[in-house]
Amino acid sequence: MSLRSVALVAGFVLAALNLRPAIAGISPLLDEIMDDVGLSPAGGGAITTVMVVCLGVFGLAVPLLARRIGLDRTLFAGLLVIAAGVALRGLDGAALLYLGSALAATAIAVMNVAMPGVVKQHFPSRINLMTGVYVSSVVAGAATASALVIPLEHVTGYGWRGVSALLAVPALLAALLWLPQARRGRAGGQDGPRPIGMVLRSPVTWYVTALMGLQSLTFYVMLAWLPTIFIEAGVPPDQAGYLLSLTNLVQVGTSLAVPVLAGRRKSQAPYAVAAGVLTVLGYLGMLLAPTTLPWVWMIVLGVGQGASFVLALLIIALRPANPAGVTALSAVAQSVGYGVAALGPMLFGLLREVSGGWSVPLMAGMGALVVQIVAGWHAGRPATLR
Repeated sequence: MSLRSVALVAGFVLAALNLRPAIAGISPLLDEIMDDVGLSPAGGGAITTVMVVCLGVFGLAVPLLARRIGLDRTLFAGLLVIAAGVALRGLDGAALLYLGSALAATAIAVMNVAMPGVVKQHFPSRINLMTGVYVSSVVAGAATASALVIPLEHVTGYGWRGVSALLAVPALLAALLWLPQARRGRAGGQDGPRPIGMVLRSPVTWYVTALMGLQSLTFYVMLAWLPTIFIEAGVPPDQAGYLLSLTNLVQVGTSLAVPVLAGRRKSQAPYAVAAGVLTVLGYLGMLLAPTTLPWVWMIVLGVGQGASFVLALLIIALRPANPAGVTALSAVAQSVGYGVAALGPMLFGLLREVSGGWSVPLMAGMGALVVQIVAGWHAGRPATLR
């Protein structure tokens, strides 16, 4: 492998590692942030809500950006904006906290949408492998950030503001590694109909969008409420946190293996169905026997959710015939998908409040998963979106 290829892969992986720390790194610091800035619990929760909403809204701008400046430069700009956003939110004042968080999330939204197109553009013969590398890097970045922010705070003595600013360092390093691609990159400049218009007219788009949206919803529901579900079932708080870490860790391995296997097949439909069924089993285990072998349910849930996420992105990369089509499909599927996902934790909590327990919310989650399985079957069938 040439030095140029090594730099390309290294820059790609490091860019992917930066797609979740700005979000995942907030949760462990949230109590300290609320005390320091003077936020209520609702105001603290609004930080993550604002970021997830930005993930849904701003991805639609990516096809236009890619057409004007190219995918490589779009990715490079996103890394710089992430660095600026996480540095800005560490400054004094609630307004800058929210503004910096929104700025970082906007950049992440842009990069989320651009990455499948980057895979199609730079690794056309290794889409399945590099999609796995991309998704496992995203998951690993989230897990690393959530695990290290508190130890970093203790080691450095910087407090939450300094630790938040430190998250700019890996983003700047990724931008440095990606700079050669950005300098060589160019705008698409395609003539003819714009890909976004053709994508919107295809039924395949809406099956893929439903798959992306529903798997995102059930993932963010678990990210927000899983420890609470186990704690209220009688599991000690520290063990509940370990269970969440376990299900996220399982997703790293799943994200590497599943696209390599599924990408060899003409149809990814059986894999999408199997992933949805495993996620249902994870939910069912929490509903019926949360304190009986909970680690088993978390492994099953992690395999199901990790496979669902990576399959959605693999299908996005495989179905269109060219990178411009991939970017357009990614923009629609991820923007709508994250818009749906933003509602999930709130609705799940509302169902908990109204029903007085977790049975109704978990059954509602399983209902959403049934629809996800149907959408995954249709999205995974062989088709070319032209």
